[in-house]
Amino acid sequence: MPMWSPWRGCIKCSEGCRFCYVHKGDEKRGATTEEITKTKQFYFPVDKDKAGSYKMKAGKVYVCFQSDFLIEQADIWRSDCWEMMRERSDCGFIFLTKRIERLESCLPPDWSEGYPNVTVGCSVENQEAVNARLPVLAKLPVKHRNIILQPLIGEVSIEQYLSCSELVVVGGEYGKNARPLHFEWVLSIREQCINAKVAFEFRQCATHFIKDGKAYTLNYNQLSAQAKAAGLDYRP
Repeated sequence: MPMWSPWRGCIKCSEGCRFCYVHKGDEKRGATTEEITKTKQFYFPVDKDKAGSYKMKAGKVYVCFQSDFLIEQADIWRSDCWEMMRERSDCGFIFLTKRIERLESCLPPDWSEGYPNVTVGCSVENQEAVNARLPVLAKLPVKHRNIILQPLIGEVSIEQYLSCSELVVVGGEYGKNARPLHFEWVLSIREQCINAKVAFEFRQCATHFIKDGKAYTLNYNQLSAQAKAAGLDYRP
């Protein structure tokens, strides 16, 4: 699936950001994550080849996975991104945000009830974040919404917000200092989704994974494989 990063860099804004992969990667490279910069890929969705065809093929596109699409420092560039999304109606753009409270003030004038080719994923990591962000998501004019529980660092109840979501994604945290993921938390969320007939995906385990009272330490290459092996994904 294509990735489009119109800008890079991010600023931590919640407990779920504590061990963010973007910050850890930048630290290794000696980059300053808190500096939000426009990338050379900014116009990627509308770049064309010599024959006049779009270089980026039609289909789903992950947006801004090295930042937050609604981060304040990118306000000056976002309107151009909305225009490109509108032009590329043959693409389904998906972005995640921990700043869902900013969405309404960041929307383009012609948004109305939402662009049919844009999915907004609200990222929440614990019950505190659920209580703060999901009521906002539920009231916003959005055609397609997902709930992203990654990294999940606590047990959560999301039942009352599932009616506005098309998909729930669960994943653990990676790194030697990562908070543990309890398997029963994952099963509880899956049951909530099945009861509400909402799609569920267990995307990755955590470095520190607890199942049936036993603690396991997994390496990076095992995280997605072990989640897939659990066979928990659900499509109504």
